[in-house]
Amino acid sequence: MRSSPAKRRSFQFSHWSFMFAEIAVWSFVVLAVTGAVLMVFYDPGMSQVTYDGSYGPLRGLFVSAAFDSTMHLSLEVRGGLLVRQVHHWAALVFVAAVVLQLLRMFLTGAFRRPRTGQWLIWVTLLALGMVAGETGNVLPDDLLSGGSMWLIMSVAQSVPVVGGWAVSLLFGPEFPGDRVVPVMYGGHLLVSAVLAALLITRELLVRRHGHSRFVASLPARRGARPLMAATTVGLLIILGFGFQIAPIWLYGPARPSQISAGSVPDWYMGFLDGALRIMPGWELSLGDYTLSLAVLVPTLVVPGVFFTALAAYPMAERLVLARRGRRDALGRPKATSRVARERRAHDLLDRPRDTPVKTALAVAGVTFYGLMWAAAANDHIAHQFHLTVEAVTIFFRFAVVIGPVIAFVVARWICLALQHSDRHVAEHGVETGIITRSPDGGFHERLAPAPQEHREPAITSGR
Repeated sequence: MRSSPAKRRSFQFSHWSFMFAEIAVWSFVVLAVTGAVLMVFYDPGMSQVTYDGSYGPLRGLFVSAAFDSTMHLSLEVRGGLLVRQVHHWAALVFVAAVVLQLLRMFLTGAFRRPRTGQWLIWVTLLALGMVAGETGNVLPDDLLSGGSMWLIMSVAQSVPVVGGWAVSLLFGPEFPGDRVVPVMYGGHLLVSAVLAALLITRELLVRRHGHSRFVASLPARRGARPLMAATTVGLLIILGFGFQIAPIWLYGPARPSQISAGSVPDWYMGFLDGALRIMPGWELSLGDYTLSLAVLVPTLVVPGVFFTALAAYPMAERLVLARRGRRDALGRPKATSRVARERRAHDLLDRPRDTPVKTALAVAGVTFYGLMWAAAANDHIAHQFHLTVEAVTIFFRFAVVIGPVIAFVVARWICLALQHSDRHVAEHGVETGIITRSPDGGFHERLAPAPQEHREPAITSGR
């Protein structure tokens, strides 16, 4: 039985930016395989045991069963440390690939119908990927994950009304309790299953709608997907083999009264850490209740607004453009000419320069994220540049407000300048450097026709 054109197209790649989605898919495959191996040796129990493994400095200490099983897996199971490190690196790469895929879809307008469902899936994958990573970091029950548990407890306590109940559910009657690791382990497995279901759904949508296509693209090649799979898996193995990550034997077991010096979260949680550091210590009293805005705003309000804005942007854009009369209610260009009808038939998307406001919003968002991410290292910046931590913190408080505005203005100006350059090339052609002499004795430069992307500045997608 012959496959449909959409199915054949879904496995072809005509532009390098499609690799982000494939890297995310194959990184998750590595996560699933290595996670299944880790489950065989990992014990999520919190009962206290005496460590008598091969690592001498910790021998004789009372540790949890979770920490003991992770140490046994890392240092005594053949290949166990490699599997652990590949699993951790795959988690970092997975979230990075999802972020880049979202950025590509936003800049090119690939979130519009019929691919709005794919956009929502990628937004959900980003949120759940961060949750899966944070719950996974708690599982070894080492000193570094102990800091994560303190943060989780503080965030839960800052939630109005249900905060105390959430803390009791996670930790039991006292911190750290004997249920936090088992609860996080169950949550980690549940979130991983949801991630797998979302990726399968995304694959079905790609088979149905096909990939978006760039005008000036590379020719599709057979075997691109197996090559991308082999490359992704190979690089993750190289990272796990050559670059140490999460050496829990150096941190030691988690202790409520201790925290490791210089500890930082995984890169994708850095913006939340930075938001916590620069947020003023505000509190709001409502009768007998006190809301800790210093924790509630950076850890719940900021990411909540961010993910809600991402998910709602396609609908908001459709409403705005429909109100302006540029598109119909389905978000498609109105077919008022032959060119417009052709664009409608091919679901024309955007080049970033052709939508200055949307591109500027993306640049402003990246700037805001980058500044908060840098703020997570305010103590290191202060130490390296011989400044006070207070001065660096105040700088970032202003920078996260002013920086995105400046980035928006500059990015929009660059897009408009590029549009002007495209119009000039389309009207006058491309300079070739070849000088010819006319019959009347004058000298003129020979101009070549403008490339297609200058004559028709758009990114098309096949159905």
